[in-house]
Amino acid sequence: MTDLAANRRAIRHLLDEYNPADAAASYYAFYHPDGQTQLLPYPNGAERAQGYMALSRTGMDLFRPLLTLRLPIQNMAASTEVIYQELVPGTAVILLAPTAYLPLLQALFEIHSEEHLDVLVLDRSRFEPIINVLVSSSTGPNRLPRFVIRNINSPEQEVVAASGINWQTPHFAEISVNTAVSQQRHGYGKSVAAAMVQYLLSNGRTPLYMAAQQNMASQQLARSIGFTGSGVSKVILQAVLRPRP
Repeated sequence: MTDLAANRRAIRHLLDEYNPADAAASYYAFYHPDGQTQLLPYPNGAERAQGYMALSRTGMDLFRPLLTLRLPIQNMAASTEVIYQELVPGTAVILLAPTAYLPLLQALFEIHSEEHLDVLVLDRSRFEPIINVLVSSSTGPNRLPRFVIRNINSPEQEVVAASGINWQTPHFAEISVNTAVSQQRHGYGKSVAAAMVQYLLSNGRTPLYMAAQQNMASQQLARSIGFTGSGVSKVILQAVLRPRP
């Protein structure tokens, strides 16, 4: 893991771990499990990189890595070099990037799907804990805490609402919320999300929430708990790298 440690040092100045805009990229560059992370600074071997790519194996997709990156976006040639330095044309990826990168990515990748996300950050002054006796704690598939509400009237006691942690750094954590379609509009999603927010605050992390810009229900749920716009937007793409132009 020596090379990974050296590569992390080489790119550290490119990310601000205390900034919501860099929080997800910081997680995948610095905190994602070492054995599931390939970090590629540009230029290769530089002690102070101009840009980088991180390829992360996640539970999101078994065959396509999640690609996060920072580019010298003012320099088109250098930005192109960052991508083609290690990525082979025809490689399929899921790509999470700042919205400002979209024109370059559209030129270099064949885009199969495109979703625009708002990054919301908790405003602690707007958050009020919710006491709901139906909420219980458990552990998610990623072994991180999860809060759930179960249907106690069914034999299987299936989960009808859950809030988990997608990733966390020492400073931030991105939460997820899922509610069964048949159980929506009962406040279950808000209850489990509020429990997760309270847990993260007690552990010294600022909760973040990424919501698709067109998903008004998700946006409204987050804002009802106390999340507010950070001014940061990202794109998540399913894409295949084109031949080098």
